[in-house]
Amino acid sequence: MYENIIQQAMSEMVPDFERIIEKYLEGKDFAVLNTEMKEQSALLGASIVKRLIEDINRMLRESRERREKGWYVVKDDTRSLLTSLGDVCFKRTLFINHRTGERAYLADRMLCLSPRERMTEDAVAQMLKEAVETCYRKGGEASSILGSVSKETVKEKIHGLVFPKEKDLPVEEKKKECSYLYIEADEDHVSLQFHEKRGDLKTNENGYKDNTVLEKLVYVHEGVEKENPKGVRNRLINAHYFAGGYPGEENKELAEEIYEYLDRTYDLEKVKKIYLSADGGSWIKGLRDRIPGVTYVLDEFHMQKYLRKMTGHLLDSAEDARAELRRLIRKGKKSAFRDYAEELCSYAEKENTAKAVEEGKRYILDNWQAAVTRLKEKGIVYGCSAEGHVSHLLSSRMSSRPMGWSVKGADCMAHLRAYEENGCSMLKLVKMQPQAIEAAKAAGAEDMIIFSAEEVNRWEERYHKKDGKYFDVIQAGISAETRKKAWFKANITWL
Repeated sequence: MYENIIQQAMSEMVPDFERIIEKYLEGKDFAVLNTEMKEQSALLGASIVKRLIEDINRMLRESRERREKGWYVVKDDTRSLLTSLGDVCFKRTLFINHRTGERAYLADRMLCLSPRERMTEDAVAQMLKEAVETCYRKGGEASSILGSVSKETVKEKIHGLVFPKEKDLPVEEKKKECSYLYIEADEDHVSLQFHEKRGDLKTNENGYKDNTVLEKLVYVHEGVEKENPKGVRNRLINAHYFAGGYPGEENKELAEEIYEYLDRTYDLEKVKKIYLSADGGSWIKGLRDRIPGVTYVLDEFHMQKYLRKMTGHLLDSAEDARAELRRLIRKGKKSAFRDYAEELCSYAEKENTAKAVEEGKRYILDNWQAAVTRLKEKGIVYGCSAEGHVSHLLSSRMSSRPMGWSVKGADCMAHLRAYEENGCSMLKLVKMQPQAIEAAKAAGAEDMIIFSAEEVNRWEERYHKKDGKYFDVIQAGISAETRKKAWFKANITWL
């Protein structure tokens, strides 16, 4: 539609591309050639975007429809936007409506540019993709090919994110049918710089600061399968992740989110059992009590850990003792288990060893039915991989290296890590933020309520489909200028 704009931009930059090629032929450095071509291509793209916006602004200034609806020119000024290509600095016109007194940059409205944002959505999405993997500083550097923002800007963007709720997402047209579903849960302990403000960390009587926050990880899957037929590594089938702080009463929100996902995705009437596998933490038991139909099982890692504590002092007889303890658990013989544990404790020669046996006994007894279910239904219940998932999804970014977080920052990053792990688009997440909703309303979509990234995506598909259908019927012989005017008339109706 804007061939002339593209041709003008390219014609002005042809000498720069020729210079890069001549430089390559002299030095024959292929890496430099590609690097400079990438940067010059970004400059070309930014130039085309600038010319497009300014051409739309020119058409608005010359528009009779605009004047008929009471909009008149006030002044011209410039605006700079950081895009994924680089900085785009363009001229635009401020208009005033003599009937209502409203002032607005109509080109911003027509092109759905948020009036207050310094960065475009694509730049923010690029920034989030990097920040979720590395650090805020690198996220700022990755926001644009030829530009960057500070790590403080990255932090503010992440802290301001609003994530879609499961209840607001569309229900699957055909829900999945599974006999068994599995929920696994664990947590990561993340170091804090402060709770609410700097300097508010308290020190207990032992000299330790309360400088950690719990970030929870829960994921749902349909079972385990081989990564490839001849391999030894397994993978989870259709895993879906939830992560965040969810302190105190907010744990109910986490339970609701999990249940909403299950109900939205699966035909729960066809599910025989939903197993919740975890280490027995109080917040996890809270999930068990709030998600209907869940059977709680103790994860294999922690069961084995505490059985080893109880038998580690027996040397060559340790394996036989563990086998006996597992047999008693599988048979559900609680009293016999307690008696056998006390017998093991009597063999302890050191006080620390006796305490370890007692700790293991107490842990198993506190989670007795979950331990019994783990061993009794071994053919159906898989081993729990929550420790590995916490390490991969949370610890690798948040706690494996020395770093400090705020409570808000840790919660947002945990959410963002889970969002990315679920294969969701960062651009969709950016588009569903309040700023994007305000921009849509300003462009004439006041009656549109956008709840989630998925709904934003569906709206975009409908919108582009409408425009695509309109332009597909225009014959190829019509000039670019005529097609441009047709587009303008079709999109100025919101004034």
